[in-house]
Amino acid sequence: MKKEIIYLDHNSTTPCLPEVLEILRIYSLEKFADPDSPYIFGKEIKDHLENFRKIIADLISAEPEEIIFTSGGREANNLALFGIAFNKKKGRILISAFEHPSILKSAQKLSKLGFEIDFIPVNSQGYVEPEEVKRRIKPDTILISVTLANHEIGTIQPIKDIADICREKGILLHTDACQAVGKIHIDVKDLGCDLLSFTGHKMYAPKGIGALYIRKGINLSSLFLDNQKDLENGTKPVELIAGFAKACEIVKNDLPYESQRLIYLREKLYEGFKNIYSKIYRFGISEKTLPNTLTISFEGLDSIKILKDLPQICASPCSVSISAMKIGVEKIKGTIRFSLGRLNNLNDIEKTLEIFSEYFKKCLKI
Repeated sequence: MKKEIIYLDHNSTTPCLPEVLEILRIYSLEKFADPDSPYIFGKEIKDHLENFRKIIADLISAEPEEIIFTSGGREANNLALFGIAFNKKKGRILISAFEHPSILKSAQKLSKLGFEIDFIPVNSQGYVEPEEVKRRIKPDTILISVTLANHEIGTIQPIKDIADICREKGILLHTDACQAVGKIHIDVKDLGCDLLSFTGHKMYAPKGIGALYIRKGINLSSLFLDNQKDLENGTKPVELIAGFAKACEIVKNDLPYESQRLIYLREKLYEGFKNIYSKIYRFGISEKTLPNTLTISFEGLDSIKILKDLPQICASPCSVSISAMKIGVEKIKGTIRFSLGRLNNLNDIEKTLEIFSEYFKKCLKI
């Protein structure tokens, strides 16, 4: 008999909600017209599209005209970094050593194109320190990019403080918020960032749709054409945007309750792990970490082997980001990220702890 799967990997991707699937169906089979078409059917869909843009913008307290649709977080990140770099022509870009690979690879490419790239270190708890950012700014710095919440350990970075520094120095700030949007309250005006990337599939919308917030007055060079108005290129995937908007609407309405529910489950999981394995190291400060994310090291063990031995547990081994923290090979080797979601409940937590407890007893003789 196939073992029941316990999905604890919502920072990797999430399932589409039933309401989202229904919207996808409607806009794939019934309301499928090209919004740029001149006939009435197309104009009707154009109106719907702009309403969806407003719903998505409302989730981060942005204006609809500040939202550009992309194929996902990777494209949004690329558009932000390359768009600013190509617009400025030359200069220095600061990024944290803690970024998603899409940011790191973009920086690597920009370096080959002649831009200077500097990395901002993170401290041993997984946070970028604003004073460290300030120390690394030079006269030719044109852009700083720091993730809002790290994708592996969920630490929420002090973007508002970094934005204050950027504003004082006249430097643009981008933040990759793909892991944060839909999990914590975000107001781009309060944050003070100039650009913010987010994506649908991390928050119960379909894969293949994301967005870039571009604050009014910020100019980017299109990756494909010569005009900023062409940043959204080609026929709009209205069905994906409709699903994205529906997911935004749902997570916004449920956010206060859902975040507290996930914190409760997360702490239950952590306390349970402490009781069944003595050498536990927790990453981040609980109140400054995403509500759904628990990343811990089972010191002395191999996270990849654990997850191979327990195939019914869907969680992620970690190494890329935490290696920037300089915490030691043994901690890194044993690190697993558990990221909870809307479909998880207390039974999932108890079952997970039971599975791990039996595993430690039988295989590790604890």
